[in-house]
Amino acid sequence: MKATVYEIEVQKILVESEQQALKLEFVSSPTIRINGQDIQLDFKESLCESCGDVCGEAVDCRVWTWQGQEYTTPPKAMIVDAILRHVYGGQQASQQVSKDVPDNLKKFFAAKAKR
Repeated sequence: MKATVYEIEVQKILVESEQQALKLEFVSSPTIRINGQDIQLDFKESLCESCGDVCGEAVDCRVWTWQGQEYTTPPKAMIVDAILRHVYGGQQASQQVSKDVPDNLKKFFAAKAKR
């Protein structure tokens, strides 16, 4: 990112409750946003063993799709590309905001609260 004249600030937020997920308008976990916009509007989810270990239930998490392949963590190149598209690409696609927390996150937080 040194080739651009922009400074990048990263803010990492641990979402710890269903209420916080609702306030942050989460559509899936994990989420990466640039100036409030999700970097991947179309997504799918699959079984996430690490989140299942945390809450003791089978839980689905986001699968990142980049250049025709699926990843359980977003590739660095995908994030860099999203930043560059945002900086140099002008308008971003609008995204529909859910008024409710997705079922997989509800399940995760409910199971975690029982532990």
